[in-house]
Amino acid sequence: MEFKNGSLVGIVFNPGAYTHTSIALHDAIKGVDVPVVEVHISNVHARESFRHHSYISPVAAGTIVGMGTKGYELAIQFLLD
Repeated sequence: MEFKNGSLVGIVFNPGAYTHTSIALHDAIKGVDVPVVEVHISNVHARESFRHHSYISPVAAGTIVGMGTKGYELAIQFLLD
């Protein structure tokens, strides 16, 4: 979660393997009033084919993959800008 002036501006979220399996997380993100940035340390598209589908991406404000832990910094900067 990221705060600016005491207000929640968004959520940086690495759902791990739940990315590919959790409709419940999709629904929960759809129900919040702040942007959610989906972050994956590795490039999930370079891995097994079942990892190429995300239930999170359609409801996320953005997705960052394969940038290592730098992805978290990029997501925070996006939310603060």
